Amino acid sequence: MKTMTCRQLGGPCDLAHRGETHDDVINAQDQHLKQAEKDGDAAHQPARDEMKSRWRHPKKSLGWYREMKQAFADLPED
Repeated sequence: MKTMTCRQLGGPCDLAHRGETHDDVINAQDQHLKQAEKDGDAAHQPARDEMKSRWRHPKKSLGWYREMKQAFADLPED
């Protein structure tokens, strides 16, 4: 199990997301940003917009995905 924060994943806060894989924390971040948007949290809106763009254009976003995959791999186990 490893932990990445919203900020490490491109967001504005330090909410921790824990997961066994990088996909776990990326999906947790996606849910966090969706909830922040629903709650009207303007600070998270730019990150939410970027996340929506990544899901719509996955080939274009492979660089970000690979960066997050490597950042997750480089983290120590919790």
